Amino acid sequence: MSWFYRSLIRPALFSQPSEEIHNRALAALGFAARKPALCELVKACYDAPELPASLFGLRFPNPVGLAAGMDKQAAAVPIWRSLGFGFSELGGVTWHAQPGNPQPRMFRAVADEALVNRMGFNNGGARALAERLAGWREQGRWPDHPVGINLGKSKVTPLEEAADDYANSLRVLWPHADFFVVNVSSPNTPNLRQLQDKAALDQILVALQQVNTRQAKSAKPKPILVKVAPDLTFEALDEILELVGPRQLAGVVATNTTITRPATNDAQLKQTYAETGGLSGRPLRVRSTEVIRHLFRQTKGAVPIIGVGGVASAADAWEKITAGASLVQVYSGLVYEGPGLIHDIVNGLRWRLESEGLRELRQAVGVNAA
Repeated sequence: MSWFYRSLIRPALFSQPSEEIHNRALAALGFAARKPALCELVKACYDAPELPASLFGLRFPNPVGLAAGMDKQAAAVPIWRSLGFGFSELGGVTWHAQPGNPQPRMFRAVADEALVNRMGFNNGGARALAERLAGWREQGRWPDHPVGINLGKSKVTPLEEAADDYANSLRVLWPHADFFVVNVSSPNTPNLRQLQDKAALDQILVALQQVNTRQAKSAKPKPILVKVAPDLTFEALDEILELVGPRQLAGVVATNTTITRPATNDAQLKQTYAETGGLSGRPLRVRSTEVIRHLFRQTKGAVPIIGVGGVASAADAWEKITAGASLVQVYSGLVYEGPGLIHDIVNGLRWRLESEGLRELRQAVGVNAA
């Protein structure tokens, strides 16, 4: 199935501009998501086997999730489960609707199986997303896997008002997701990464947990995670970890896209890498795994980690899990490998567990972190 996609379908898709084909594919998936029969057909073709994982009070059918950025507007919520994903992360979403950065803003580095994007949190705003999510529930189309929401800062909001901006989004979206990810690490909103500074991030987390507690009332607060940049030093990552206990963080997502570029002599790659934006895909794999390993070591495995960055095979996923990730996410890998990727990864992970004599995925987490 992956060979068929790479050899026949991908060349046709890649003949069109990156964002244009992304939007067309998402529209098609959104259409299928509204048709139960089509969802069942997709599931019959692509569903992944069970490889359950439990994390921050949630059960995941398997550890492979959809990374944020693929479905910003919740256009195709039910279809991700049919494609075999064990969870999905929607967004990034901001409090205010915004068009994002000028086009073109997404570029392929095909030889390196990478993407460069400077989308800039293009989305319809938190209230519009809440309405769409409520609609999926009302239609009885909600998936049976955990759904998370990635929260970003509105471009028009000054840094000093960021905490309120994030809190407003959480307030309206709280009933509609199982967990939330605080995105202070996208390189495509001016100065956003300054919010990874410990003091600034602390203010945001205080505001979010106040909303979380109020919304929960007598129920359990929702898990809140922080997504970090691969470009942070280990010292800066350690400062973020110091907030885990005081601010009741449920975990860390490692990592976002990178502003660094790999060395290359390929003229076409050089042209793509000269574009401003965040780089994802295979070139990010090693650094994201290094960050995962560091976070796992520093916390002695006490803080759950979702690993993302360059996952395009079962071997990539296994590398991140054994470095310390309890779950993994894919985005660029889906673009380059096609919809059969999730099935292939989960099958590959099951084989690795069996070959290592392990019964559960959690037994593999961090075994190569030392």
